Amino acid sequence: MRGIERTFEIQTLVLPDAIGGRDVLARSRTGSGKTLAFAVPIVERLSPGARSPHALILAPTRELASQVTEEFRAIADVRRLRIAAVYGGVGIGPQAKRARNADVVIATPGRLLDLVARKVLRLDRVRICVLDEADRMLDMGFLPDVTKILQMLGPDRQTMLFSATLDGEVGRLASRFTRDPVRHEVIDTQPTVAESTHRFVAVERNDKMNTLVRELAADRGLTLVFVRTKRGADRLARNLRTQGFRVGALHGGMSQSQRERSLGRFAAGVNDVLVATDVAARGLDLDDITHVVNYDPPEDEKAYVHRVGRTARAGRDGEGVTFVTQEQRVDVGRMAKLLDLKTGLAEPRRAAPNGNGSRNGAGQRNGAGQRNGAAARNGSSEARSGNGRSGRSRRRPSHGS
Repeated sequence: MRGIERTFEIQTLVLPDAIGGRDVLARSRTGSGKTLAFAVPIVERLSPGARSPHALILAPTRELASQVTEEFRAIADVRRLRIAAVYGGVGIGPQAKRARNADVVIATPGRLLDLVARKVLRLDRVRICVLDEADRMLDMGFLPDVTKILQMLGPDRQTMLFSATLDGEVGRLASRFTRDPVRHEVIDTQPTVAESTHRFVAVERNDKMNTLVRELAADRGLTLVFVRTKRGADRLARNLRTQGFRVGALHGGMSQSQRERSLGRFAAGVNDVLVATDVAARGLDLDDITHVVNYDPPEDEKAYVHRVGRTARAGRDGEGVTFVTQEQRVDVGRMAKLLDLKTGLAEPRRAAPNGNGSRNGAGQRNGAGQRNGAAARNGSSEARSGNGRSGRSRRRPSHGS
């Protein structure tokens, strides 16, 4: 199925109980393969043709809801299950029509309650409910909405809760709305960035663009570039296009349809570079991102983990590259120390022999898949979190999502 060779740890733990109908509490970070841990049991347990939804998945953001929907469709078609996504930022009419006749609904809490209030969607026949990234949902202030939704569901449902933490508000919510749940935890003993390779590159402020072009000319896959502002994202994306790269932008100033189109082109590889702000990239969950570039350094260590955590997903390797100007060295050094990372500030890549550092053929790799005149890192230093290992990360074979 979808080229998956083996299950990931969270899937191995959860699947037997979930398929058996048990309530499940699962602690696992984003990118660990958890989506299939609840999607497969739902597809196995439901039959098509329901007159109202029999499965409900709640997600904190419209981006995550959209991605979970695509994951479901990849496996649900063989069972002819109807899948509908429900979230804000798009027209409510078409969503209501699809959701009313769907077997599985993936929704953000606010839009779901809107449809229920309009009496175009009923939830009393839901047999399976999943709370995905429950901790983020509560952090974003959705506890009252989530509580209201769970109270609408029938008492005999199966409930599965997936979260990076199972204590605090998440634990109290689970105690109230689950019955004799089985608990599974995949505990990370290191920060979530430990599987990535990290490079901190010394740059001059007026040379950041040229440095980025040289980074993007190297051998890589999908690359996510972080900037601070919406205007900065648009400007940088526009400048990279003039250099021949296939680039999209993602920020809060875009409409939902624009964001979905940009994210879809990036996920499909039509654009292999996405310039994004922190807020817009929350919930971004793509396994094929090989590089994250902090064009503007993150505000703190948590933001760094969130950004670089977009790569090295589900067992794959990845690389985080942070540009550091002279005036940013102290703050970045302090942040790196908190994450047990060695900055070892490296010199930027040298320009490729063609003089502009862009890939052959308007941003494409050359026929051999090698860097254009930049086969070496030219003195750049790299370190893995906590152990100081050096050497550029290599992508592993795809195992699943």
